[in-house]
Amino acid sequence: MATENGNNFEASLFKTADKLRKNIDAAEYKNVVLGLIFLKYISDSFQELYAQLEADEYSDPEDRDEYIAENCFFVPEEARWKSLQAKAKLPEIGIAIDAAMEAIEKENAELKHVLPKVYAKPNLDKASLGQLIDVISDIELKAQGESSKDLLGRVYEYFLGEFANAEGKKGGQFYTPKSIVKLMVEMIEPYKGRVYDPACGSGGMFVMSEKFVEEHQGNIQDITIYGQESNQTTWKLSKMNLAIRNINSQFVAWNTEGSFLKDAHPDLKADFILANPPFNQKEWGHDVLQEDGRWKYGIPPAGNANFAWMQHMLYHLAPNGVMATVLANGSLSSNTSGEGEIRKAIVKADLVDCIVALPKQLFYNTGIPATIWILRRNRVGAGLVPALEQGQPQGTTRTLFIDASEMGFMKDRVHREFSDTDIEKIVRTYHRWRATKVAPPIADDSGSEASASQGYEDIKGFCKSATLADIEKHSFVLTPGRYVGIPDEEDDGIPFEDKMKDLTTTLAAQMQKEKELDEQIKTQLAKIGFEL
Repeated sequence: MATENGNNFEASLFKTADKLRKNIDAAEYKNVVLGLIFLKYISDSFQELYAQLEADEYSDPEDRDEYIAENCFFVPEEARWKSLQAKAKLPEIGIAIDAAMEAIEKENAELKHVLPKVYAKPNLDKASLGQLIDVISDIELKAQGESSKDLLGRVYEYFLGEFANAEGKKGGQFYTPKSIVKLMVEMIEPYKGRVYDPACGSGGMFVMSEKFVEEHQGNIQDITIYGQESNQTTWKLSKMNLAIRNINSQFVAWNTEGSFLKDAHPDLKADFILANPPFNQKEWGHDVLQEDGRWKYGIPPAGNANFAWMQHMLYHLAPNGVMATVLANGSLSSNTSGEGEIRKAIVKADLVDCIVALPKQLFYNTGIPATIWILRRNRVGAGLVPALEQGQPQGTTRTLFIDASEMGFMKDRVHREFSDTDIEKIVRTYHRWRATKVAPPIADDSGSEASASQGYEDIKGFCKSATLADIEKHSFVLTPGRYVGIPDEEDDGIPFEDKMKDLTTTLAAQMQKEKELDEQIKTQLAKIGFEL
């Protein structure tokens, strides 16, 4: 652990680094800071292997092939952290860092055009830059019981979130808050297979998927990630973020056209899809994509890409795949420009596994509430809804609705966040509900069969397992509040008559006090010559 508990160390470090920002915009400064953290990380990784090779009489620590064999970036001598730290107080430090970035890209093809080369810019104070190098150099001194590399990975992730916060709306374009990503990942459990994010931002979905695999004693080599990003600066952040986590980003692509107009993975069928695409995107290429094969459930409207994103993901979903995507709440109920018909077609195709209503103020780029859609192919074939296989009516298909709109806590004045307890409650509810659909009846101690549904039950005001017939009654509007209802108020045991007696007594006392205050006001006005 780091010296301080929780995120205290990262918070303290960010505060120190932010003080050195001076008059530079946060959007620009994040590239300066995150680039240096990445440089420190790969330099530390290099030095760790360098020391091992140096101790081996049959190895050459300056042989680039030795590092390639160990999947480690080769860092030329002039780009190593110790070399740069020695020049930290010199006025040409910015030029030296840019040259170091160039040298690293030259030696490592996968980093070509990725690293920031912004350190020689005249608006970047070189004295502050030297101090920033010292601040980042201190990270390894703070690592107790964990490697400085692991700590640098945590620092990079924490800084991404803080810069997103500082940038406000723009920050939401490259960063999805950690608690939302964690919830989505734990719901769909990407243990093994192809993981895809068509709007991957800084790569948070991939990083959390890797954490999930590790925490559940899986093998990170069992998942392969595929992504696409249209903003080059954000793509660079993702490449560095993934490299720090030792995640292969070979299939994380960038092009200016984006996933709709120039799909970087046209033949991909992903086992897991995780995404937080732009909400209610207006300009998305409707005029040139009307005949596109991705719109199986209906052509999305020109002025809103919500169902274009959803259908793009469904197009890329494997026969037994599952996806989790965040969309604006309007996607649940809008009937304009054919959106209602598209939603109806997706529901009738038996794809909607779960809908989770989120609270307001979770995101950096908008205060409006949003929704997580969990869509799953082959729900029957995977063992879900076994009644359908027995020839029973389509109405036995079920969708889980969860209303989490009142959950979470205010992290600061404007941002809400889910606690680990909140996430656990939602995830447990979803997994128990899924288990009821796949588990056969089990025998209890008396030998009689007990229902597999004992693990899940509807909770008024929170969750409801709804049939297709239920959804049809609501005209295919999927707002969870319509299904879960309003929670019952707990009876406090005080009779109504007693409550009314107390209330009327309090009201009478307040009205008497009001009269007394009115008289005092009249008296004071009379003293200065005004009568009421």
